[in-house]
Amino acid sequence: MTAGPLEAHLRGRRDAGRALLVPYVTGGVTADWLDYARAYAKAGADAIEIGLPFSDPMLDGGTIQEASDRALSRGVTPGGLLEELSGANVGAPLIIMTYGNVVYRAGPEEFCKRLAEVGVAGLIMPDVPYDEVRGLSGAALAAGIELVLLAAPSTTASRLERIAAESRGFVYGVTVMGTTGERGALAESAGSVAVRLRELTTKPVLMGFGISTPAQAVEAAAHADGVIVASALMRRVIEGATPAELGADVLAIRQALDVPQG
Repeated sequence: MTAGPLEAHLRGRRDAGRALLVPYVTGGVTADWLDYARAYAKAGADAIEIGLPFSDPMLDGGTIQEASDRALSRGVTPGGLLEELSGANVGAPLIIMTYGNVVYRAGPEEFCKRLAEVGVAGLIMPDVPYDEVRGLSGAALAAGIELVLLAAPSTTASRLERIAAESRGFVYGVTVMGTTGERGALAESAGSVAVRLRELTTKPVLMGFGISTPAQAVEAAAHADGVIVASALMRRVIEGATPAELGADVLAIRQALDVPQG
């Protein structure tokens, strides 16, 4: 199958020798949440993951749960957040991350159609297992949305092969068996997941969950094509950091990834 725009964009940058960087922001966490996304793009993000808040984010740790709670307490809704994205011109491809209840309540076809209408390129649904993704995958494909699938350290070889074949945009490698959240060190399992995936696909392989510092990003990117950084950034937002300050944090990761590794 021909690569979609998101995959082509990431492939092009990777093939030019760039380690990919995808930072995350919870939609609606603050009134100016889109300014965080714009700051990420200006700092060199290759794409931006936007979380649509959900009241029971089962795969998210305390930090992103708190960010989601803050957004929900502000009265935001998935429809309202997508409306804010319409014409927002953030400056990088956008990937929505949300949970199955949000998508299935609207209906996969209608939800994916709406994502395309507001300029979203990809979709991540961490609580929908590979075995149950086919109907959603068809709806995403019909709407031109690239559905990103996740692979964990425990994923069997045969299942990993199917995930690598059917994921669109990139393959999301989970570094550790657990929820999202900052960790003091990169899990040893991160490298093995990335290596296994890269043996199966030429699609970009990005690692996420627990990548918190520039040094950890560099360590993960030594095995994969890039990284996703979420909880460390959301902790800073919760603590009151401005979009400019978050942009500086993303720039520090970008600059670390750009240093040639010998």
